[in-house]
Amino acid sequence: MSESIVREKSFAFAVRIIKLYQFLRDEKKEFVLSKQLLRSGTSIGTNVKEALQAESKADFVHKLSISLKEASETEYWLELLNSTNFIEENAFVSIHDDCVELVKILTAIIKSSRKNLKVKE
Repeated sequence: MSESIVREKSFAFAVRIIKLYQFLRDEKKEFVLSKQLLRSGTSIGTNVKEALQAESKADFVHKLSISLKEASETEYWLELLNSTNFIEENAFVSIHDDCVELVKILTAIIKSSRKNLKVKE
């Protein structure tokens, strides 16, 4: 899996998160959960970007692991917002699927990178 794919997908996901945040804030008048979603959902891509400038393979894995944790947190906020009817089901499914895809991509890259890290040691 190319690093550019995860970079592109995490950026596109952040754009969707920002738009969802704006909707939740402006239309639903929801300020607390939406802010948490904004923070974690945009952090995925920032940590991916940092990982691409890592000082070592271990640093790369560490930064992507943070990104994976943020993706997992984002998944939680999305599920919570859906369960409390702030997000309609069809909108939830679409953005949740994107989040799950990011989790899978990040997990695969981390596993592969850790394996390569251990081989070189």
